Amino acid sequence: MSDLSRDDVLAIVHPLDDATIAEIIATGASPEEFKQAAAVLDREKKTHEHRALPPGRVGRVISILERVVLTRPRSRFGEGGSTME
Repeated sequence: MSDLSRDDVLAIVHPLDDATIAEIIATGASPEEFKQAAAVLDREKKTHEHRALPPGRVGRVISILERVVLTRPRSRFGEGGSTME
């Protein structure tokens, strides 16, 4: 079982639905591995460069996050409804 909790996941990536959070926790990733995966995804979003996924749990978490975070439509009002960015 992973030491990664729902709160750990939501502290870094939100909003996420409970099914996705459960899928991430089920990978067995540690909080450190989850942070690493989130950092890789964040870097990819900023640079628009996609690299091969790292092996193991980090790669599985990145796959899950890419599927949900990168495909989520962005509101024209930005996060939280604000038009200021």
